[in-house]
Amino acid sequence: MDGMFTDTGHDENVKNAMRKGLRIVGDVHGDLEAFRHAVATDRFVIQLGDLVDYGPDSAGVLRLMLQVQREGRGLFLIGNHDRKLGRALMGKKLRSSPHLDETLAQLSAPDNVDVLHDVLPALEQAPAWLVMGRTVFVHGAFEPHMLHEPPPPPLGRVTYLLSRALFGETTSRMQADGYPERTLNWVNHIPSGYTVYCGHDQRSTNGCPLTIPGRAGGRAIFVDTGAGKGGHLAWVDLPFPPVEEKFFVC
Repeated sequence: MDGMFTDTGHDENVKNAMRKGLRIVGDVHGDLEAFRHAVATDRFVIQLGDLVDYGPDSAGVLRLMLQVQREGRGLFLIGNHDRKLGRALMGKKLRSSPHLDETLAQLSAPDNVDVLHDVLPALEQAPAWLVMGRTVFVHGAFEPHMLHEPPPPPLGRVTYLLSRALFGETTSRMQADGYPERTLNWVNHIPSGYTVYCGHDQRSTNGCPLTIPGRAGGRAIFVDTGAGKGGHLAWVDLPFPPVEEKFFVC
C-alpha cells in the first residue's frame, strides 16, 4: 500500500477507513446500481478489477470509483477489461469489441467529460496485485513471484506476471467462444496459510463467492458472480489486517 497515496489527507483517510476493515468487491462490469451499494460502507474498498463493459453504465461506475479513490476510501486493481479500455484511450489499435465500443461511446458523451479526463491516469496507476501479509488480491490469478515482486505498469508491455494477473492461467486450447481455455492449476501453488482473492473467473454456481483449496495448503476465493452479465455483484468483508472473511454478501 505504501506509495499508492501521496497526499497527506488521503493517507489519513486511508488509515481511518482501513481501521474499520476491508471490503473486497468482485467484477462490476458496468453495474452502477450494485456498485453504489458495494461502496456504501465505512470499510476500505478493494475492487478486484473489470469495472467496465457489459453492464449499462460503465462511465458511471468509473466516476464512482474515481470519487472513492479521491476520498481515500478505496482503490481498484487493473482487470483485463480495464487495461483494454486504457490502451484504447492511449490510441492503441485493438481488436474491435462491442462491449468496449459501448464503454468508449459512454465516455464520449458530453455529460461524461469529467470521467474521460480523469480515467486514463487512474488506469495507469492501478496495481495488478496487492499483498497484505498472507492475503493476496489480484484480478485473474496468482503466481508465487507476486509475493516478492512489485506490479509492473498496468498499461505497458504484458510480462508473464502481468498476463497471469490479468487473464489467469490458460491452456493451449480454445473454447467455443473463441477465448483460451482457463485452468485452475495455479490454486495448487498458493503457499500454505495464504488466501488469494480474485475475480475474472465466474466459478460460483450458487451466486456466492466460491472458495477452492489448493494442494499446497493455500486457498483461492473467487468473488466474480456475474455482475453486468445477468448475475449480480458480490463482496467479502474482512478485518484489517485481513485474517479471515467475516461474511459474504451475495
